[in-house]
Amino acid sequence: MTNSVSASETQLKEPTLETIAPSESNSLDRITPVSQLEKIGTGDWQWQALKFLSQQYKVEINFNGDRGLTRYEFAAKFNAILNRIDQLVTINNISKEDFAVLQRLQTEFATELSSLHRQRVKVLEQQVSQLEAQQTSTTTTLSGQALFALSGAAGDEKADGSGEEIDDNTILSNRLRLNFDSSFTGQDRLRVRIQANNVPGFDEATGTTMARLGFEGDSGNQFELSKVEYRSPIGDKGTIYLGAVGSGLDDFTGTVNSPIDSSSRGAISRFGRRNTIYRQGSGTGIGLRYEFSEVISLRLGYAADDAEEPEVGIAGGAYGAIAQLNLEPNDTLDFGLIYVHSYNNTDTGTGSQLANDPFDDLSSRVSANSYGLSTNWRISPHFNLSGWIGLTNATATDLPSNPNAEILNYAIALAFPDLGKENSLGGIIIGQPPKVISNDLDAELQDRDTSLHLEMFYRFPVSEDISITPGLLVITNPEHDNNNDTLYVGTVRTVFEF
Repeated sequence: MTNSVSASETQLKEPTLETIAPSESNSLDRITPVSQLEKIGTGDWQWQALKFLSQQYKVEINFNGDRGLTRYEFAAKFNAILNRIDQLVTINNISKEDFAVLQRLQTEFATELSSLHRQRVKVLEQQVSQLEAQQTSTTTTLSGQALFALSGAAGDEKADGSGEEIDDNTILSNRLRLNFDSSFTGQDRLRVRIQANNVPGFDEATGTTMARLGFEGDSGNQFELSKVEYRSPIGDKGTIYLGAVGSGLDDFTGTVNSPIDSSSRGAISRFGRRNTIYRQGSGTGIGLRYEFSEVISLRLGYAADDAEEPEVGIAGGAYGAIAQLNLEPNDTLDFGLIYVHSYNNTDTGTGSQLANDPFDDLSSRVSANSYGLSTNWRISPHFNLSGWIGLTNATATDLPSNPNAEILNYAIALAFPDLGKENSLGGIIIGQPPKVISNDLDAELQDRDTSLHLEMFYRFPVSEDISITPGLLVITNPEHDNNNDTLYVGTVRTVFEF
């Protein structure tokens, strides 16, 4: 802060404003009114006052030697001094003499100062308008995630009837994801994801897909394009989704049981993440969400496995179509009423061998209608109850009499946010993986017993960007066959986010 220098302190050393500027008691008849001056010369008191003020308040001004200043040049330089004075804390930092001259200069150059301010505002408005007109995309942001898992399976014999022992080796695997998110309007989002991983499925090691982990996938650690998705609002209540690569039906609708659905932050198993009927469609697709009100919304979606293939197209191969009505009566309770129609897509990779292929490879045209209910109840900030049930009616349209098979799955999940530490999550999942409960083709082509899926995990946040999740999966009567021994799958999932 610059201390002011009063006239009495400087009268023996240098001119003061009192000596430079004519006082009110002086005769004004001898002074040409400033409004009549086209230029402010070096001999005019205004020029001298400006120079004194610039030195007094340490404002660097180029006076161009002895050349006079036009009124607008003078106003611009004087405005710079006013801006500096505005930074002073109180009026006490300015001497009375300085303040009197400042008032007089502001009055005499009011027109020029006002014009100067309007011109600056106009220029700024033009620059903003130009930027808005030229802007086509906001900055693309990069986010990433590195997942490492130490996993292993245990038990006696594989559940495939081969009599072989379970491969009980402990493995170390990884997954790396890079997301590039861009926006063209500020409300939309284009996401491009590349991924490299080498997380093998435990279905071969155990003889059943019931043992699959929720984050598995193997590209040989080669980067691949795993997702291209665009979403944009339509009006105030709608959102459209376009999925070019790697879209699933759940991407268009959501799964209601959000606390455990994430592959990196939620359940450790594939079955434990969501109702399996969501897995009857993936690839390229389109979706739509419409919010009728804060309570009711409708979500629609369609995904085809080989939509980009000319000989197949969007409806010639495996596909899935979904309609979901979401009900949210209050801030703590959600319901999702689900309907899925699919073609050659009953293999969800979560249930028994028969549930994934109810007609035992005898049909190549399986049409299915699935009905489901998913719920989520946030009982308290530290306790969340969710669950689902799904029933699939599959029809072999290329077999005589078009036989039907019914497949059932259900689960209940307990989630404990902030268990022991903020941002942690404990989870318990109990359910029945997909099971064929009836089959018109052959009574032998239905599961005779019942498997139970028991899962426990705890996500511990080491820091804001690092978490460690130990988890255990227990499967009784694998493949819905009580002749099979209980299976155990354990993992320690470590995730780094950046």
